[in-house]
Amino acid sequence: MKSNKNFEASAFVKYIRISPFKVRRILDQIRGRSVKESLIILKFMPYRSSPIILNILNSAQANFLNLYNEDSKLLYVIEARADSGPMLKRFCPHAQGRGFPIKKRTSHITSMV
Repeated sequence: MKSNKNFEASAFVKYIRISPFKVRRILDQIRGRSVKESLIILKFMPYRSSPIILNILNSAQANFLNLYNEDSKLLYVIEARADSGPMLKRFCPHAQGRGFPIKKRTSHITSMV
């Protein structure tokens, strides 16, 4: 008989050159769903961050299989978050010699199944 232990596996990627605000709108769609359903949703979403999140979710699923050798059909996305990474600060020239700051944001994306 199997123990009542919580099986969890995670995957993450750091310093992705996309804003965490844009990533979070995708992660909100898959949080709490089954991995199978989440993979289907991500496959057909038209956003730039969808393939990145799809790879992270596949990696978390593979980590689960390597750690526990259990059936991955019952997996759920427990946690999916995008934290902000370091910002690249650039300046764009504006009128009368002024410089206009541009913040190029990066993300750290974490997924746990």
